[in-house]
Amino acid sequence: MIKPLGLLLVAALGASFVQAQTPTASATAAAPAPTPAPAAPEGPQWVVTPAFVSTYMFRGVRVNGLSFQPSVELDVGNAAIGVWASFPLANKTPGVSDPEVDPYVSYKIPVNDAFNFQPGFSLYTYPRAKTSAGSYKLTFEPYLAANYTVGPVTLTPKVYYDTVLRGGTYEFNATSAVPLKDLGTELDLTGTAGTYLWQDATKGSSPRTENGGNYWLLGVSVPYQVSKPVKVSIGYAYTKGTSNYFRTGSAAKTVNTSAVGRGVVTLSSTITF
Repeated sequence: MIKPLGLLLVAALGASFVQAQTPTASATAAAPAPTPAPAAPEGPQWVVTPAFVSTYMFRGVRVNGLSFQPSVELDVGNAAIGVWASFPLANKTPGVSDPEVDPYVSYKIPVNDAFNFQPGFSLYTYPRAKTSAGSYKLTFEPYLAANYTVGPVTLTPKVYYDTVLRGGTYEFNATSAVPLKDLGTELDLTGTAGTYLWQDATKGSSPRTENGGNYWLLGVSVPYQVSKPVKVSIGYAYTKGTSNYFRTGSAAKTVNTSAVGRGVVTLSSTITF
């Protein structure tokens, strides 16, 4: 289910993070000229990001323990096309399929230097998922984001809708960078709050099983430019899922015990060419 703490931490903490399959944002004066939209970068650019996370969290839900989460992205102008994946290395959660491999596409539509829209989608795939146990092998989640920069802070409200799980996610992100000139780096800060409700969370369930909950995240990372094409980052984030439940038909809600609070350490490298 989308790009998260996986894909969310890696992106927010200086690499790329998010997806997971959860188990069973004077009147006479002349008017100022409009700010011109920024030009798109020239030429294609590849971005390769190998990353390790101490715990794979997605929208406040623990998916797996220590995981390797690489991504490969091709940027062409304002478009981005990539693949993000997750491979658990330790403390694997029973019943959660692996690996997870998620192709994604996004496109920025600039309005001015401070504001842009960004539609996109993720295709979440779980090749080894057991459909007989209620897991999906594939879900599709388009989204629409708006990015607005005010001084050093970028605000990003975002709306997702999963067409297979039949439900939406509403998320708000805030990011900022604090320069550390004496150290030749910066502190990248991020905060996230969101809520979601899926009407068809378990494959083959009759009546349908819904899953919903809230989540938040606070994180910080420190990047270091090793060379012109290579950057490494180390980050820490605390994320927590709250009021998360499952409910089948008209039955009573049951608590989703995978929705927890966890501190997550991320170590990543970004290679651009």
